[in-house]
Amino acid sequence: MPTSVNVAVIYYSATGTLTTMAKAIAKDSEAAGAVVRLRKVAELAPQAAIDTNPAWVANIEATADIAEATPDDMRWADAVIFGSPTRYGNISAQLKQFLDTLGGLWQQGELADKVYSGFTASATPHGGQETTLVALYNTVHHFGGILVAPGYTHASKFVDGNPYGTSHVSGQGDLPVNEQTLTAARVQAERVVKFTRAIKAGLGG
Repeated sequence: MPTSVNVAVIYYSATGTLTTMAKAIAKDSEAAGAVVRLRKVAELAPQAAIDTNPAWVANIEATADIAEATPDDMRWADAVIFGSPTRYGNISAQLKQFLDTLGGLWQQGELADKVYSGFTASATPHGGQETTLVALYNTVHHFGGILVAPGYTHASKFVDGNPYGTSHVSGQGDLPVNEQTLTAARVQAERVVKFTRAIKAGLGG
């Protein structure tokens, strides 16, 4: 019987691109045999800012049924796949705020020896996708985590071209998640589940 794997997909999305990507990664992780928790992080932006963008309002309404991430989701997970849009080449304040609440778990060693990976989106092809994921992965090193990025390990990666993680160019929200991005999501999810299962089995989990 295959070793059981718990995957938490924890993300922030303002206008819905990352929501679509997170749902795809969660679905693909389940298809690969994992037990999955899909969790959004808490919104920090004031309502006045949200109200200026109809897509932002619509995404909040559409994701009302998705539970907010808690430290318990991190404790439960064998692998965590984080998602954030680019924010000036870095992760969003909302995801960073969630990471900053994990100090207690970190001190207890609860974040170490888990698999981590990430995904992102930006308005333009050179809008900070790679630096956002690398910035996220700096946190993984501090956790003592095991980074499993997609790399150039599948033929499709020579098409989407991002070895750091699944990424999408969304324009001004007018470029919806496409088959290329969904393929990248599947490759990444399968790779995360594969190596998490192998690591957990090797550690006697």
